[in-house]
Amino acid sequence: MQPKRIQQKSLSVTGLAAASAASALVLGIGAPAASAQDAGSTVGGERLGRPTVQVAPLAGAPALPSGLSGRSWLVADAATGEVLAARDAHRPLPPASTLKMLFADTVLPKFDRSLEHQVTPAELANLGVGSSLVGVKADLPYRVEDLWRGVFLSSGNDAVHVLANMNGGVPQTVAEMQTRAHSLQALDTKVVSPDGYDMDGQVSSAYDLTLFARAGLRNADFRSYCSTRTARFPGGLDKTTGQRVTYDIANTDRLLGKYPGLIGVKNGYTTNAGATFTGAAERDGRTLLVTVMHPDAQSKVYDEAASLLDWGFAAAGKVQPVGRLVEDLGVLTTASPSVAPEAAAADQLPPWSRQPVLHNSGPGFTPALWSAGVLGTALAVWGAARAATRSRTAPESAPATGAPGEPGAGSTDSAEIGSTGVDGPSPRRLTRRVRALFHDARARRTR
Repeated sequence: MQPKRIQQKSLSVTGLAAASAASALVLGIGAPAASAQDAGSTVGGERLGRPTVQVAPLAGAPALPSGLSGRSWLVADAATGEVLAARDAHRPLPPASTLKMLFADTVLPKFDRSLEHQVTPAELANLGVGSSLVGVKADLPYRVEDLWRGVFLSSGNDAVHVLANMNGGVPQTVAEMQTRAHSLQALDTKVVSPDGYDMDGQVSSAYDLTLFARAGLRNADFRSYCSTRTARFPGGLDKTTGQRVTYDIANTDRLLGKYPGLIGVKNGYTTNAGATFTGAAERDGRTLLVTVMHPDAQSKVYDEAASLLDWGFAAAGKVQPVGRLVEDLGVLTTASPSVAPEAAAADQLPPWSRQPVLHNSGPGFTPALWSAGVLGTALAVWGAARAATRSRTAPESAPATGAPGEPGAGSTDSAEIGSTGVDGPSPRRLTRRVRALFHDARARRTR
């Protein structure tokens, strides 16, 4: 079976986005960029950096679950980004395989899920001792979607390394993951290995892991993979028939299929990290995110996550937020990651999990694009007016091409530039017209 050629989707900033960013600076009407944070503990609110439990109950609020042992945890509303309660949410800790959410946020949008890749022995080399594996075999082709099921269901480090090599190699993928973390304002995270395997200096936080999950769930493929309970995975070749065999794999998330409304997302465990878990659940049209890191025992991570979700649903409208999940800075300057089929996939996502449209811009238009449109219109008006001015000062002997008073006749009549809607090249009139264009654009944008 010959592998299909892999085509990598471009996620580079488009010329339109670059031009729109420039227009925002020229016109001064674009959305202000979020300022960079000097320390991760300040992102989302000062209270989230405190080591003690943070909660602000109102009258009738339920008490937090007793016996929570996680060194760091957080529960938040996925739609509003409000953090309902937390403990030491920015504490840097080893993330284990929950770091694979950031890997997926970074790499998953780049490859069509139906494409095939011939795995080489080099791509399966240098896996950490004791790594969790899904069973990828060298010298055989695998579809991208099968590799991602291996990542999400079996937490397969072998599948991660194959995808990382497809992406240009492990070092390049690590660098891109770090860049993606900064774009998400996940400043507590230091990436050393793309699979979350214990490495010196590799850390994340409950806050950052929650950001990764929230961003990932805005991608329909990510959402599909993390919610899949079982799947068939391609194995080796049968020695008798020479045909490819398959076998069952199951999601290692113990809450999936057991906790009502659970969507996903990712669990993890290593000797150094202990147990980590980030989950999302929906109930009565409300979606909550929860992250628990390093409880006293591995099995407690699911119990404590479930109890925090129960509390969060019961506390709706009865607590004040103690912080907020910040938005992805990248949505201001880059196109949204595409998935196949893009339009159909987007329609299947709940409203909260779609890419945010910032500053009340209309559907599909970011402030940068709006600025570019207004700037383009203003430049067109200016150019037309300038052309008209030149035609006025042209020699009287210039040949006319039409009847007097008609466009193209060499006339200085206002009809000559009537298509621009400007009554003449007067600077005052031009200024008034540009202001009117801005006013109309803003009015349409806020409807």
